[in-house]
Amino acid sequence: MKSLSFKNGFSRLLFWSVISAAFIGPGTVTTCSLAGATFGTSLLWALTFSTLATIVLQEAAARLTLASTQSLGEILVQRHGLRGRWLNRLLAGGVILGCGAYEAGNLLGAVAGVRLILAIPIWSISLVLGIAAYFMLSIRNISLLTRLLGVLVFILGFAFIVVSLGVPENPLDIVANTVLPQFPQGSALLITGLIGTTIVPYNLFLGSGIGQGQTVSEMRQGLIPAIVIGGLVSMAIVVAGTLIEGEFSFPNAAQVLGERLGTWGEWLYALGLFGAGFTSLVTAPLAASITAKTLLSTTDRQTSYVWKGVLLLGVIFGIAQFKPVPVILAAQVANGLLLPFVTWQLFRCLNDRQILPEAFINSRIQNILFLLIFLVTLYLSGNTLYAVLK
Repeated sequence: MKSLSFKNGFSRLLFWSVISAAFIGPGTVTTCSLAGATFGTSLLWALTFSTLATIVLQEAAARLTLASTQSLGEILVQRHGLRGRWLNRLLAGGVILGCGAYEAGNLLGAVAGVRLILAIPIWSISLVLGIAAYFMLSIRNISLLTRLLGVLVFILGFAFIVVSLGVPENPLDIVANTVLPQFPQGSALLITGLIGTTIVPYNLFLGSGIGQGQTVSEMRQGLIPAIVIGGLVSMAIVVAGTLIEGEFSFPNAAQVLGERLGTWGEWLYALGLFGAGFTSLVTAPLAASITAKTLLSTTDRQTSYVWKGVLLLGVIFGIAQFKPVPVILAAQVANGLLLPFVTWQLFRCLNDRQILPEAFINSRIQNILFLLIFLVTLYLSGNTLYAVLK
């Protein structure tokens, strides 16, 4: 693998935009559009919280790697020892299965974006996208791959931000809703979805696995702005969703935006949905392979089987023409169950002085933020289980 170069801020921003590409998938488009269509901009505060929480967790995972020269998965293997192998396998299995669930939703979302514009058979779109993702994942230069995904994220963000500019709501009300928590009746699950679709467990392994070769300062200069941009794009999707009337669906959303903003509004929504699906179509297998290599110590050949298997699962779901929204929601369930466990494991690692030098240990403020995020993710997990089992 070629060495990374981080000589300028824009290069670092493009590199770390892979994290934004990973969490802005069809699940984000679906959840944020539905939130905007149902509750207007009153739930934007949930995205503010989840964006800040993502910054805290992702910075910690990357700092852990830069300070110890080991990835999160490798450190967990070291901390758990031989007796904890079953725990590592369980965690790896959960993350990889979660990547598979996301991958199915990613491909179905990307296909839906294409179908909004072109009446091409679903199976053929699925095959073409699967092949394109395969070749991108086959690139041995991680730096090049992450920069390509970064460019796609900027295109995606532009699409949704332009669409959101057509919303007539008072800008001051929008700003107020980003910081003042509100809990409209019937909004609990959507609040859970908005937070859960942004704080993604496999992103922690992804960010930790690709972060080597930088200083902590360089990492922060690229990572934090990339996540902020991702959060702003998610907020733009919510604002754009306020234009949607009636029952939410991808065709209905595109049609309403087309009626309100002209044909270009429909095209931009389709482009945004496709971009969200395709970027995440690449990052989910990449995260699965990094998780397998670090937690299970797989060989390069075995690791390639992991990302190929995750990608193949998505293609199979596409060819079988599953409905995208239920699959996307199933992925959110898998995400919600993993969040508190991964957050707690990361918290313990960042306070272990046998692993990290004193200068890289969590500060008191960082620990308070970690505990707050843990409690929220624990609630999300319980809320998800309740919704599934009731």
